Amino acid sequence: MKREKIGFTKMHGAGNDYVYVNTLSYDVVDPSAAALAWSDRHTGIGADGLVLISAPADASAADFSMRIFNADGSEAMMCGNACRCVGRYVFERGLTKKREIRLETRSGVRLLRLNGSGDDVESVTVDMGLPCLHQPEQYDEAFADELTVAFRTFKGTFVSMGNPHFVVFADDVETIDVERYGALLECHEAFPCRCNIEFAQRIGDGTIRMRVWERGSGVTRACGTGACATAVAAAVTGRASRKTRVVMDGGTLHVEWNETDGRVYMTGPASFVFDGEISY
Repeated sequence: MKREKIGFTKMHGAGNDYVYVNTLSYDVVDPSAAALAWSDRHTGIGADGLVLISAPADASAADFSMRIFNADGSEAMMCGNACRCVGRYVFERGLTKKREIRLETRSGVRLLRLNGSGDDVESVTVDMGLPCLHQPEQYDEAFADELTVAFRTFKGTFVSMGNPHFVVFADDVETIDVERYGALLECHEAFPCRCNIEFAQRIGDGTIRMRVWERGSGVTRACGTGACATAVAAAVTGRASRKTRVVMDGGTLHVEWNETDGRVYMTGPASFVFDGEISY
């Protein structure tokens, strides 16, 4: 039986790479299976997951919609790096002429502002919404702020950016075995739906170094919602002001937790890597 060819674009935001498919042109019937196969860095395209760009459910509320599938095939609620990439994709591929785009996600509609002039997008600012420090369906507060795995206790701050994050501050983040402890903490019983885990360190005035274990994807080079959660946690614990630079393995994001409206705004790059076709 002849297999269909699916056109895709690989993009990354600060090193957090995904395979992007415009479902207005291509139909991905089983995105979970596709994400699992295409994300493999040895036998597939290689990525942290799959992002589907589609028409919104309600055109009066949003311009486009986005669904995200992690490398293990599970569906994510939200991804800040992917939001930025979708914004640049739809603008530079001629799907819209707007520089302010409303993007529908499983965590609600996010407003994207494309920075630059003419036909260029130099960076994208995303209104990431209101952070939440208390989300019982994502975090069992009976555990307070200390979780123990493999005979080691981690003191952290829970922050929901639509998806759950547990931010652990350390004296030297470079020495932490992110792969080991991130995997164990992700599946801790405190998190009913598992959790993204950030290990962070204040390295200067207004600058936080962060490494991340993403739920469903493992160690990644960057995480947009994780950077936002880390910035909020840093402000809550007195380690930083409401304007922060978050330095990750793949790059730096600028995060502002606005004091007036309480919303988090994230600014960073969105980069094309290559286009291709894959049998499906």
